[in-house]
Amino acid sequence: MKKWLIPLIIIVIGIVVIWRFTAGFNNNAVAKEENAKLAWSNVESSYQRRNDLIGNLVKTVEGAADFERGTLTEVIEARAKATSVNVDAENLSAAQIQQFQQAQQGVTSALSRLLVTVERYPELKANQNFLQLQSQLEGTENRINVARDRFNEAVTDYNTYIRVFPNNMFAGMFGFERMERFQADAGAEDAPDVEFDF
Repeated sequence: MKKWLIPLIIIVIGIVVIWRFTAGFNNNAVAKEENAKLAWSNVESSYQRRNDLIGNLVKTVEGAADFERGTLTEVIEARAKATSVNVDAENLSAAQIQQFQQAQQGVTSALSRLLVTVERYPELKANQNFLQLQSQLEGTENRINVARDRFNEAVTDYNTYIRVFPNNMFAGMFGFERMERFQADAGAEDAPDVEFDF
């Protein structure tokens, strides 16, 4: 047997092993990254559902002739601001997530004020359409929470995959960067004070 044949076979086997490993890493990292982007799209979809429901809720509340217009205007403006924030899932950054989250927090605050104000209008509270929309909004808030949790799980899975050895050596080479999780609003860890004045 030729002397050069054994080293050549070893080199070819080494190249094939390295190629298979890097191709496997790249394919898995792409799949995990796409899963995280899909999870982000589901977060946005849940918020869009809420915004659509708010539009219907506003129309129902506008039917109450003596309803306070200021609160209604706040909800409409917050909704418009929230829908104007566009986040590109392909280039998702912590700053984009923060900007999106702040806009959605404005909607949440305005919506909370609207629902508190509605308590003073018994005829509106008895409106079946309003009650149905209120129930759908509660369900949508749960969907939003689940979507955010699933996004964070997908991001954690992706980040872990690209940061463990030996994957971390190839992550930079193939352009895979750490993704940011959806974070709670500042102060969300503090329980709210609830006071009942009777």
